[in-house]
Amino acid sequence: MSFRIIPRLDVKGRNLVKGIHLEGLRILGPIEPYAQYYYEQGADELLYVDAVASLYGRNSLTDVIADTARNISIPLAVGGGIRSLQDMEEILRAGADKVALNTAAIGNPGLIREAANAFGSSTVVINIEAVRNRQGEAECFVDNGREPTGVLVEDWIKVIEDHGAGEILLTSVDREGTGSGFDLELTKSVATSMSIPVIACGGAGAVSDVETVIKDGAADAVCVAALLHYYAKDDLAVDGLSELAFAASADLMNARNRIDGTSLRALKTFLNDGGIDVRRL
Repeated sequence: MSFRIIPRLDVKGRNLVKGIHLEGLRILGPIEPYAQYYYEQGADELLYVDAVASLYGRNSLTDVIADTARNISIPLAVGGGIRSLQDMEEILRAGADKVALNTAAIGNPGLIREAANAFGSSTVVINIEAVRNRQGEAECFVDNGREPTGVLVEDWIKVIEDHGAGEILLTSVDREGTGSGFDLELTKSVATSMSIPVIACGGAGAVSDVETVIKDGAADAVCVAALLHYYAKDDLAVDGLSELAFAASADLMNARNRIDGTSLRALKTFLNDGGIDVRRL
């Protein structure tokens, strides 16, 4: 089995942004150089998330995806503010290969089946934004990890699978952007309960974290952001916006100092040397 490594690109306007726990977003620079860089480094897919879609109730990445699809020939997944079949069709026509649903799916689980019937199960990704509650249970949140739903992850995954979704993007909001490692217990619990692929997201602070979530967390794929972005920023020498972002946020600077950034190519080499089969090395 080949494991996929998927850079996550949180987008505001046409800029790549990064925060901690999906909040406090700071601009790292224009999105296009990062996307092209990851493509050339061997990304298996790219995940684009409209980071401010919940504020406006819509996804605004159509033009970004259309431009990306002209130059990049790997699968593109898009999430954030996609609430209807019409929204999905629009983003797929622009060049996306998959759509990631969260808020709309929790509000109307039937939308998952409708999307799978209309576009195929492989097109439908469900993004679970998980936050552990006071009892230690993983609860589903919506609106970019801001709003609780009262729905437990262990219950929601059964609905997702029954309604024909193609895969799950499991985002630990608690770990996201912190560099403290993946929530292995949560990832393994979900991955071993499902017959569909589970993509682990949130918490990678070193290449060893990616290896661990594959070997010990049973993830089928891994979605990474800061681990790659902070290395890419320096390698690409993008403009000063990125330095301003870190200077403006002590939390972001502290997180950056905890994260041992790497290139995508180096990450794949590390995994391959450790006996993990990765694609496009």
